[in-house]
Amino acid sequence: PGVDAETAQSLADKAHEFCPYSKATRGNIDVTVVGKPA
Repeated sequence: PGVDAETAQSLADKAHEFCPYSKATRGNIDVTVVGKPA
């Protein structure tokens, strides 16, 4: 909570890189990652 949009997007992108579910579906499912500031 309380982060700006750029920080929220950066955190969401980094989480997407390490997430086991994202890794398992990478290349099989189209995903759009959107960070939303609180």
